[in-house]
Amino acid sequence: MTASPDHLVKARAADSERRRTRVLKALDQLAASGEEISVSAVARAADVHRSLIHRHSDLHAAVLTRAAEPPPGATAGTQVSRQSLLADVANLMARNSRLSAHISRLERRVSEDLGQAAWEASGLGAPADIETLTRRVTELEQQILDLRAELAERDEDLTAARAANRELMAQVNR
Repeated sequence: MTASPDHLVKARAADSERRRTRVLKALDQLAASGEEISVSAVARAADVHRSLIHRHSDLHAAVLTRAAEPPPGATAGTQVSRQSLLADVANLMARNSRLSAHISRLERRVSEDLGQAAWEASGLGAPADIETLTRRVTELEQQILDLRAELAERDEDLTAARAANRELMAQVNR
C-alpha cells in the first residue's frame, strides 16, 4: 500500500510545523531562563539541526532579535551588552598579544645573559676585569723590552770578552 502524494505533502508540512513550534518554544524558554540565546543553543534546546533555523529567515530573525534583547529582570545600569563583551574580548586579546611579545623579549634577554655567563665561565669569553689585564700586558711588554736591551748589552760584553780572549790566546801562542 502506497501513500498518496497529497498525504506525504501534508505529513511533511505537519512535521515542519512541529519543528518550528519546538524552536519557538525553546526560544521562549531560553529567554525566560536568562540563558545564552544563539542559533546553536536554540537548536540544541529544540532538538533540531541549526540548518533549520538558518533556512527559515523568520526563525533566524527571531533568534537574533531575542539574543539582542536584555534578559528579563535586568536593569539598564547592570546589564552587560554583547558588544561590550566583544570589546572586552578584543581588548584582552590585544593585551595577551602585547604580553606574549614582552615575554618573548624577556626570554631572549635571559637567554643572552645566560649565554654570556656560560661563555665567561668557560674561560673562552672576555674576562670580567679587562682593564687590569691590559695593565698587566703593558707591564710585561715593558719587561720584555728591558730584558731585550739587557740581553743586547750582555751580547756586546760577550763579544768584547771573546775578542779579548782571542787576543790573549794569540799572544800566548806567539
